[in-house]
Amino acid sequence: MTEPVIEIKDLTKDYGEGRGIFDINLTLYKGEMLGFAGTNGSGKTTTIRNIMGFLQPTSGAAYVKGLQTWKHSSEIVKFIGYVPGEIAFPDLPTGTAFLKSQAEFLGISDMSYAEYIIEKLQLDPRAPLKRMSKGMKQKTAIVAALMANPEIIILDEPTTGLDPLMRDAFLEIIKAEHAKGKTIFMSSHMFEELETTCDRVALIRDGHIADIAILDEIRNRKIKEYKIEFVEESDYRRFKETGYDIIRDQPQYCQVTIAITSEQLNRLFHDLKEYQVKFISEVKYNLEKHFKTVLNREKEIKTNVQ
Repeated sequence: MTEPVIEIKDLTKDYGEGRGIFDINLTLYKGEMLGFAGTNGSGKTTTIRNIMGFLQPTSGAAYVKGLQTWKHSSEIVKFIGYVPGEIAFPDLPTGTAFLKSQAEFLGISDMSYAEYIIEKLQLDPRAPLKRMSKGMKQKTAIVAALMANPEIIILDEPTTGLDPLMRDAFLEIIKAEHAKGKTIFMSSHMFEELETTCDRVALIRDGHIADIAILDEIRNRKIKEYKIEFVEESDYRRFKETGYDIIRDQPQYCQVTIAITSEQLNRLFHDLKEYQVKFISEVKYNLEKHFKTVLNREKEIKTNVQ
């Protein structure tokens, strides 16, 4: 993944009073799926609207396939399938009428892939657009975004309004798109969604990029954590003197959590033969825990500076 498809360079959109996005730098490469995490109001949608060319930046710029998005918004939409965070349909009677209108606009004559997504998402597009539930509107927008087989897919909170079964169905669809080599940018406040689909995930906080996580490094982390509880307090106290890196100590439970490398694992299990162990379990490290660690570290640094 060396060919940049989306480039965000020193992008700022300042709404005043600390609101907006500031000095955003991100590059999304061909065939990569990049997640964009953050709470409501953190700047996810503003960033995406700049990528789509809907907003003029205060400074900096976003580029899609080398084209500056604000200046070339009408050209870049030809490459992109887009699901907006706030869905507003044109004044058409039904979902079917809207999808036919989109197909004509995009020059699509073969609707077989659209029909596949409709079936996968259990959507009845014959329903009146104005009476559709949030979930039905979301499904219709997803079909419209993917039906033309776009090379770039941009998704702003695409699972909002979907029930758990349909969320899983959507994630299956988007994983298949990724496997085809599509370049995908997806924002979400749900870490699990991003963790199961993305190559990297950027965290935006208060309009600034706080961290960019590489999922392979999180899944194959060299340091692992194990929680160990001892039957006897004497064993608990004796184990604490063996030199392992104890990152959490809970004397009320005779319990410790240690951090060790994979190479130390055999030694640990060998040493534990000398103790009465009530239980031992691995503490899973995931994307949410990673970002919490990053933000806590950032908070500590700010506190120390003050």
